[in-house]
Amino acid sequence: MRRDGHVPSQEGGNDVSETTPSEGNPLLVSDGLPRYDEIVADHVGPGVETLLAEGETQLAALESRVEPTWEGLVEPLDAMGRAFEYGWAPVSHLCSVMNSTELREAHEAVQPKVVAFGLRSSQSKPLYEAAKQLREGPNWESLDEAQQRIVEERLRDAELAGIGLEGADRERFNEIASELARLSTTFSNHVLDATKEYALDLADTADAEGLPDSLRQLAADSWSKAHPDESPATPDAGPWRITLAIPCFMPFMQHCRDRSLREEVYRAFVTRASFGEHDNSPLIPEILRLRREKAKLLGFEDYASLSLATKMAPSPAAVREMLEELRVASWEPAEADLADVTALAAENGAPTPLAHWDLAFWSERLRESRFQFTDEELRPYFSLERVLDGLFALCGRLFGITVRPADAPLWHEDVRFYDVLDESGTHVASFYLDPYVRPGLKRDGAWMNTCVSRRWLSGENGERTLQVPVAHLVCNSTPPVGDRPSLMTFREVETLFHEFGHGLQHMMTTVDYPDAAGISGVEWDAVELPSQFMENWCYHRPTLLGMTAHWETGEPLPEALFEKIVAARTFQSGTLMLRQLLFGLTDIELHERFDPDGDESAFDAQRRIAEKTSVLPMLPENRSLCAFQHIFAGGYAAGYYSYKWAEVLSADAFAAFEEAGLDDESAVAETGRRFRDTVLALGGGRHPMDVFKDFRGREPSTEALLRHTGLKSGA
Repeated sequence: MRRDGHVPSQEGGNDVSETTPSEGNPLLVSDGLPRYDEIVADHVGPGVETLLAEGETQLAALESRVEPTWEGLVEPLDAMGRAFEYGWAPVSHLCSVMNSTELREAHEAVQPKVVAFGLRSSQSKPLYEAAKQLREGPNWESLDEAQQRIVEERLRDAELAGIGLEGADRERFNEIASELARLSTTFSNHVLDATKEYALDLADTADAEGLPDSLRQLAADSWSKAHPDESPATPDAGPWRITLAIPCFMPFMQHCRDRSLREEVYRAFVTRASFGEHDNSPLIPEILRLRREKAKLLGFEDYASLSLATKMAPSPAAVREMLEELRVASWEPAEADLADVTALAAENGAPTPLAHWDLAFWSERLRESRFQFTDEELRPYFSLERVLDGLFALCGRLFGITVRPADAPLWHEDVRFYDVLDESGTHVASFYLDPYVRPGLKRDGAWMNTCVSRRWLSGENGERTLQVPVAHLVCNSTPPVGDRPSLMTFREVETLFHEFGHGLQHMMTTVDYPDAAGISGVEWDAVELPSQFMENWCYHRPTLLGMTAHWETGEPLPEALFEKIVAARTFQSGTLMLRQLLFGLTDIELHERFDPDGDESAFDAQRRIAEKTSVLPMLPENRSLCAFQHIFAGGYAAGYYSYKWAEVLSADAFAAFEEAGLDDESAVAETGRRFRDTVLALGGGRHPMDVFKDFRGREPSTEALLRHTGLKSGA
C-alpha cells in the first residue's frame, strides 16, 4: 500500500493528495510519508552522504547570515532538521524493526558522519551567540512560552554538546560522542543476534506438558520456519522451538513443568550477549568510562548529574531518595510474596528453597489458585482487532477523536497505518502500528518514536500548510498462528495501551514547533505520564469488557473474570516494584558512583544493589546487564528511574477521573478533554510540572500510586 502525496494540508489539516512518487533515492524525498516500501540498504550511503553535504552547505550559509530572531535562527534550523527527519530517522527505525546484515553495515558506515554533523551544528558558535542575543534582546518578550523554552533548551543543549570546549578538549569530546554512538549500535546488535542465536527444540511431548495452546502454536510455528524443508510441526505433536523472544520466553517460564528445562532457558536469558562473538561484557565498562569522561569534560561530577540536567529530578540524591522510599514500602510485601510462593511449591512437593527459574512457574500457580484464572483463559477474549476497537473507542470518549485505517508505504506486511480525526472530522495525525514479534529482525520490547513532527510549512506562493504529526507504535505481541488471530495476553494489552499513550502525546499536540511538539522537549522523567496513564483504563470495567469478545464464540469476557483481573492487579506488587527499583538503582549507581576502572565490576555492583532490592539473591552467573538496552543502547542512561517518577504523575492524573466519577460519562469526557488540552496538547511547550498543575490544579501526590499498587496501608 502507498500514500504518496503531501502530508501537509490546508490550515487545519486534511487528507493527503495522490501524486507520482519522486524519482531517485527515497531517503531524499521530504514530503508525504517515508517511502518504507522502497528503502533498501543501498540507498543509505548515497542518500545520507547527499543529506550531509547539503546540510553542511546550509549550515555554513546560515552561520554567515544568522540573525538573533526566531525567523532568522530557529526556522532555518528547523528546515534543516526536517531533511534529517526524512533521510536519517527512517534508517534508524528500519534497523530496529527490519534489521539485516546489509542494512546494519550501511547504517554503521554513515553513523559516525551523522554524529559528527550533529556535533558540528550543536557546537556552532555563531548560532549559539545568536540564541544568546535572542534570549537577552528586545525580541524575547514577543516569543510565546513554547518558543522561549525551545531557545533556552537550544542554549542548554549546545552547552551539553561541548560548545564551551576548545582545542584538544573539543576534539576529545567529539571522539567520545562518535564512539558512544558506535558502541550503542553494537550493543543493540549483539543483543539482537544473541537472542536470535539461541533456541531450545523440544521433540518429546512430555517436555511440552503444561505449555498453553498459544505457546505450543507459536513454538511449533517457530520450529517450522527454522526447518522449511521438513514436515511442518503441529501444536499438539510438535516439535516445538523455544526462543528468548519475550512472547515465547515468559509463558515458557510460567508453564514449563520440567524444572531442568526452565533452568536452561533462564540461564540462557540472563547470560544473553555475555559471551562469544556477541559479548557485550567489555562494552559496558567502555561505555561507562566514556560517559564519565564526557561528563567531566563538561564540568559535571558524574554522568548521572549530566543526564539529570535535562530532567525534572533535581539531582541523583533526589532520585535515590524517591527510589529508597518505594524500596522500603515494597521490601516486606516482597518478602511475603516469596514466602507465599515457597509455601505453595513445598505443598506440591517441589524442592525448596526456590531458584530463580522456579519463581515465574510457582508465582503463576499461586496466582491461578488465588484468583482462579490463567492468562490462557483470558487470551481468547483479547484478539488484537477487538482490543484496537476498544482502545479507539475509549480515545473517542475521552479525547473526542476518531481513528480509521488508511494507506501508507509499509516496511512489513504485518504493519498497519491509521489516520486520526478530531471532533470536526479534520485529519490531525496518523500512526503506524507494528504489532507482532519478529525474532532476529526486530528488537525486543515495545516503543513509540516520531516519524513526522507537527509543523507549518510555507509554499512557493506564500501559502501555509500544516504537516500533521505521524507516530511509529511498535510492539512485540503474539502473532496470528494458522487460522487463529493474534490473541493477546493481558500484559500485551497493557503494553499496547502504554505505547498508544506515548503516541497520543505526539499526535494530539497543538504546538506548531517541532522542537516542542508532542514528546519533543518534554523532560525525560515526565514523558511516561501519558503512557502509564493509559494503562489504568485496562482495569476500567466498561473499557475492558467493551474490547473483549471470544474469538470463536463472540461472547464478552465474563463478569467474574473481570473481577478477578482487578483483584489480581496488586498481585506481587512488592516483588514487581523491587524489580524495577533494581534496574533504576543499578542505573544510577553505574552512572554516578561506580568506577569502571576500579576493582568492582558492573556485575558486582548490580549484585550489591540486588542485596537490598531482591529478596532472592541474584544468581552469581547473572549477566543481564549485557542485555540492558534501555541504558546501554537506548535513551535511559541515568534515567531508568523515570518510569517510577512518571508513575507518580500518571497515577495522580488517573485519580482525577476517579474523583470525577468513572461511571459518569459526562464527567469523564469533560476531564478527558482537559487532559487532552493540557498533558497531550502542550507537550514540551511548557514545563511538565506546570502542565500537570494546569490539569490537576495542584502538584502531584504519591497517594494514588501507593493506593493503586496496594502498597498503602488500608488500600
